[in-house]
Amino acid sequence: RLKMLLVLVLFAVGLNSGSAAKLGVVQTEGGRVEGKSHRMGLMRSVDVFKGIPFADVPGKWEKPKPHPGWSGVLKATTYRERCLQVTLLQTKTQGSEDCLYLNIFVPQGRKLSTNLPVMVYLFGGAFLLGASNDVAILGDSLYDGKEMADRGGVIIVTVNYRVGTLGFLSTGDTRMPGNYGLWDQHFAISWVRRNIHSFGGNPDNITIFGQSAGAASVSYQLFTAENVKNEDLTNDGLCFYFPLQIARKVGCSRTNEDDMLACLKISDPVGLTMAGKIDVMQLLGKGQNSVVMDLLELSPVVDGDFIPDHPSKLFQNAAQFDYMAGVNSMDGHIFAGVDVPSINRLKDVRGLLAGLTKEKGTAAISSAYGVYSAHWGSAPDPSVVKKTVADMETDFLFLVPTQIALQLHANNTSGARTYSYLFNMKTRIPGFPSWVGAEHAEDLQYLFGKPFATPLVYFPRHRDLSGYMIAYWTNFARTGDPNTGDSRVPAPWPAFTKYHRPYLTINHKISKSSVSYDLRSTYVDYWTTTYSALPSVKTQDLD
Repeated sequence: RLKMLLVLVLFAVGLNSGSAAKLGVVQTEGGRVEGKSHRMGLMRSVDVFKGIPFADVPGKWEKPKPHPGWSGVLKATTYRERCLQVTLLQTKTQGSEDCLYLNIFVPQGRKLSTNLPVMVYLFGGAFLLGASNDVAILGDSLYDGKEMADRGGVIIVTVNYRVGTLGFLSTGDTRMPGNYGLWDQHFAISWVRRNIHSFGGNPDNITIFGQSAGAASVSYQLFTAENVKNEDLTNDGLCFYFPLQIARKVGCSRTNEDDMLACLKISDPVGLTMAGKIDVMQLLGKGQNSVVMDLLELSPVVDGDFIPDHPSKLFQNAAQFDYMAGVNSMDGHIFAGVDVPSINRLKDVRGLLAGLTKEKGTAAISSAYGVYSAHWGSAPDPSVVKKTVADMETDFLFLVPTQIALQLHANNTSGARTYSYLFNMKTRIPGFPSWVGAEHAEDLQYLFGKPFATPLVYFPRHRDLSGYMIAYWTNFARTGDPNTGDSRVPAPWPAFTKYHRPYLTINHKISKSSVSYDLRSTYVDYWTTTYSALPSVKTQDLD
């Protein structure tokens, strides 16, 4: 009996020594916070802090300001509300003006973590909707950072920022310059830099990453005038049209613009938010020359303040930062489904091109049609036509702008590295035809480790892909090179340079043969050279 007791005592001691360290209460500039420790494995856990304020409740169309702080210990165990926005179906609003909070995921081993790389995530959603804890999947947010933090050995931070009317309405001048959501992101990143050391992070090794509008935001954060010498700059083609539309919808139409803005300032924030929703049904009344992207009026603008000039002219500001960017193979498919709901005739394709290329007039329709239909033959299969339409939207909206950004970064770098990828894991969405590749945002479930967190709804190949992505991304955060760090990767990923344009194809079968060159170069060359050289409609009118 004594022997059995001794064994049980030793076993209990062993279990105790196998527990991971915990941060407990952490002192921040605003006060003390306490999160919750989540066990991830033997001697591994992740400390999770939810809903830490990084700014005070923002004023309407004002830059964020410091939080006044709190007394006692803030129990950071519950996500806070998202910023006020329309719902996905845009029939009502959700969220609050009190929304500038962030969440922190800190991996722990037997000893408390110190000097870890930090990755700050900016969510997507067309600058109209989204949140730091969006899309609950079997109880956890899609952006839950536990798996990525634990497997990659990095601290993950997810942040809220204002979207829609309250985040991006602009008059095009100093009265209401816009970009308030970008200022929120900047404020959050600055808070992380000042406070993350207390959580075991390295304030000198912060990586910003994001998807869709969040990915665009990453570039804006690198370009911002806050990172360079502040100069007087002029605005770039901003107009007063959309604020007038908002004003009419909330009863603030005034002859005098200043009176109208004063009325908007005191208007109900819910009404203002609903006034900024996208009305896709408008497309049906605008003819074939309109596409859904025409309705995205609420987005970042060149304000001469946060964004000092057109982004293409600002890559020298990002010359010292390592840069990684890519697209999903079918990023544009969901947008094609809205713009061309039923592609039964070839003239529907010309109608879509008319919408995408209206800046250049009718000449662009014929030239683009010729490039994209060159492989069709005399009687193309309907599936070939439909895939081509998805490719058109993917190229125009995502792939070509991303390739331009990669080239600009590589051309302007001062020693920093550039990396390009194509994510093409076949879609998991049931009911789609066989030609559909990776849909918009389908990469996120793998990057955030969902195949590990919810293994019953995934196959081993999905866990392979998830492990690869976490390894490449967290290595990049650690060293600026996705090949080098604490995680093994399945194949070398060569850097994109001024004269050589390799890209890594990312799926569950990554090998040395996954590296290719000059991604969709025929179409990139068309849009960047042939199309861009065509005269604009205004120029044609003047002639």
